[in-house]
Amino acid sequence: MKKLWTGRFTKSAEEWVDEFGASIEFDQELVLEDIQGSLAHVQMLVKCGIIPAEEGIKIQAGLEKLQSKAKNSELTYSVKMEDIHLNLESMLIDEVGSAGGKVHTGRSRNDQIATDMHLYLLKHTKSIIRLISEFQEALVKQAEKHVETIIPGYTHLQRAQPISFGHHLMAYFWMLQRDKQRFTESLKRISVSPLGAGALAGTTFPIDREYTAALLGFDAIYENSLDAVSDRDFIIEFLSNSSALMMHLSRLSEEIILWSSQEFQFIELDDAFSTGSSIMPQKKNPDMAELIRGKTGRVYGNLMAILTVMKGLPLAYNKDMQEDKEGMFDTVKTVTGSLKIFAGMISTMNVNEETMKEATEQDFSNATELADYLASKGVPFREAHEIVGKLVLDCIEKGCFLKDLSLEEFKAASEQFEKDIYTVLSPVEAVKRRNSAGGTGFDQVRLAIEKAKQIVSVNKELQIL
Repeated sequence: MKKLWTGRFTKSAEEWVDEFGASIEFDQELVLEDIQGSLAHVQMLVKCGIIPAEEGIKIQAGLEKLQSKAKNSELTYSVKMEDIHLNLESMLIDEVGSAGGKVHTGRSRNDQIATDMHLYLLKHTKSIIRLISEFQEALVKQAEKHVETIIPGYTHLQRAQPISFGHHLMAYFWMLQRDKQRFTESLKRISVSPLGAGALAGTTFPIDREYTAALLGFDAIYENSLDAVSDRDFIIEFLSNSSALMMHLSRLSEEIILWSSQEFQFIELDDAFSTGSSIMPQKKNPDMAELIRGKTGRVYGNLMAILTVMKGLPLAYNKDMQEDKEGMFDTVKTVTGSLKIFAGMISTMNVNEETMKEATEQDFSNATELADYLASKGVPFREAHEIVGKLVLDCIEKGCFLKDLSLEEFKAASEQFEKDIYTVLSPVEAVKRRNSAGGTGFDQVRLAIEKAKQIVSVNKELQIL
């Protein structure tokens, strides 16, 4: 099979060299985008009178035939043809004869591959935005069930203050909302067409780049041909946004893993998102959460890889940039799978409400309530803090909790304590009363859930882009 660029070469590379330099093993992922770009390009060539209409019709028919075969996985690719572009062009020539060779008029593989990747990320970024919304909806539904379910809140992984479990879940809703905003904002930079920039300098043919951009659904064209073929910022931004998203998913994974352990027993995952042990019959492992926590590292790695590839490249295209695709494909697959898993895992998990509540009654996470109680009666907060700290120490030495102290013991610490202190010490009351904006008070959590439901509803109405 003859390569399409061998005119000035007198000998061919050895097979192993071809295999090392070829990208077809992975860039065949872009087959439909490549054909889509070629169809628009041919339509433009005919419109601008660069090729005859009858040849354009012939080429279009050949491309559509290849498109149908690609959708049915009926195409066979060759390493000899290096990449998806030359493979498809060779197939097109086989389909329609020499006229197929005109498909490359006025363009280069450099602007072709950039166009393919813009089309690919435009499609998959929109899909990821939809999946984020579906996960957010699952969080809202679970949070709404557990507004008044009390759980220990932690700092430093030490018991801090009791909070609403619904409030805890909604924290991730708002993290995901920021993720969604970042991905949505990035569409402005993905929806830009490099097609027609040529190898680096544009073309002498009277092409219409705005026309092909419109045909492909892009919002704009690159204003500089050098930038058009050498820019990978849009991929870097996608990988950066994906890294932030995966970081959030990894944090929730860690909590899911802790909560489902024997030590916590706060939740139980559905069997569909758990696995067993080959040797220990009793085991139920949170493997999906662990995998997502682990896969976060590979997404970070993909970001670091392309940043390293791009950091020293002169303008315009360099073969190094062939390394921009596998990490992008891998990240799309990882993020997509992780979001689907999490939506199902959160929707089906069983929450052990009583276990959570009991946990808040066997600690000192209500100590801040005592300090606030004293402060509300005019005691400077720093003094109140010290008084309560000494009460906690006293309880530790006696082997009891604050609620077990008598009123006399409280009054010995401060005359400001009254009978109502026992109501204040109740974890439920402690949570209920924290009604500052964005707080864990039940009214605030319900308000946050209503806001979130409106966001989810708008997403559905717009069908998420």
